[in-house]
Amino acid sequence: MNRVGQPIVSPAAWKGPELDWMREGLHVLTQAEIAEIDAALAHLHSLGDIDFPDISPQTFPLDTMGRFMRELPAFLRNGRGFMMLRGLPRERYSDDDMTRIYFGLGSYVSKPVTQSYLGDVLGHVVNVSDYEPKSRGYRKGGGQLMHTDSCDIIGLMCLRTAISGGESRISSALAVHNELLRTRPDLLDALREGLFLKRTDEDGRRATRTFSEHKVPFFTDTAGEVICYLPTGYARLAEKSGQCPFSELESEALYTVRKIAASPEFYLDMGFRDGDIQFLNNRVLVHGRTDYQDAGPLAERRHLLRLWLSVADWPAMPDSQVFHKPEDLRMWAQYRRPFAELPSTHDRLLLESGEVAKMVD
Repeated sequence: MNRVGQPIVSPAAWKGPELDWMREGLHVLTQAEIAEIDAALAHLHSLGDIDFPDISPQTFPLDTMGRFMRELPAFLRNGRGFMMLRGLPRERYSDDDMTRIYFGLGSYVSKPVTQSYLGDVLGHVVNVSDYEPKSRGYRKGGGQLMHTDSCDIIGLMCLRTAISGGESRISSALAVHNELLRTRPDLLDALREGLFLKRTDEDGRRATRTFSEHKVPFFTDTAGEVICYLPTGYARLAEKSGQCPFSELESEALYTVRKIAASPEFYLDMGFRDGDIQFLNNRVLVHGRTDYQDAGPLAERRHLLRLWLSVADWPAMPDSQVFHKPEDLRMWAQYRRPFAELPSTHDRLLLESGEVAKMVD
C-alpha cells in the first residue's frame, strides 16, 4: 500500500542511471509478428477506406501480437512503466500505413482519447510553429520540459528521427515524489494540494473553460496506488497568465519538481529509431525530449505520432485530478475531420493553411 507523503516502494520508483532500458523494456518484433501485422494491414485495406475510429481488433485482426498488446497495460502498471517496440521494417510502409498499423496496435491496448480542440484521436508531434504560431508544445521544435499528458498510457511512434538529438527523456514521478519527501516535504504538500492549470486559448475556446475550476493535485492516491499528474506546461500557462496568482511556495514547487525530473540522477534517455513505438504509464512517469537539429522541409522533419489511451479497468483517477473532463473531450470531438490524422492529410492541410496565411498577409 503506497500513499502520498510516505516513501513509495514500487518497480516504477526507479532512477535512470540504475536501469538498462533495452534489457527491461525493449521488445524486438519477430518475423512472425511482422507477418501478422502485414496480414492485418492487408485485411484493413480490403475493407475500403476505414477511418481511425473504426480501426479496431475486428478490422485489424492480430493473434499472437494481439495478445501481447492486450497484456501491455498490466506490464506498464506492474513494472517499470515503459515499453519500446522495435523492428517494424520502416522502408516497407508509407507514412499513412505506418499510422494505420500504429492505431491498429493501439486498439488492442485501450481506448484512444481525443487530444485537442481539433478533435484528433492521434496527434502529430512535429515542429509546425512556422504554420501554427500558437501551437501547443508538442507541435514546436527544440527540447521539451518534463511533464505528463492527460491519459493513462501515452504512445509515441517514430515516423522520422531528427538530424541529431530529439531523444525521448523519461523519469519516474514516483522517484521524484520520494526525493521531494526527503528534501522538501513542504513543496510536496503544495503539489498534493495542487496548482491551477490553464489550457491554450485555442483548446479553451472549444472546451467548457480555459482555466481549471480549482487547484489540480499533482499527487494523489487511490486503492493503494499513488497517481501522478504533472501537467507542468498547463501550470506554467496559469502562472504566467496572472489570473491565478501562484504563491512563492507554489512557484518554487513547480520549478523544483521539473528540476528534479530533469536531473541526470533521475532521467533516462531512450533513443528513437524510425519505426519504433514507445508506450509509457502516464500515471507514474514523466516525459520530455532533448533538443534537436531538424530538417527544413515539412516532409523531412522529426515526426512522431501520439496516442492517448484510457484504460477502463485501472482505478479511476480522482475527479479533482482530471483536467480534461468527459464534456471537454466530447466538445473537442465535434471538430474532428474524417481521416485528418493521416500524415498525408495532416501535411496537406498545414501547407494549405500556410498558403492562405500568405494570401492574407
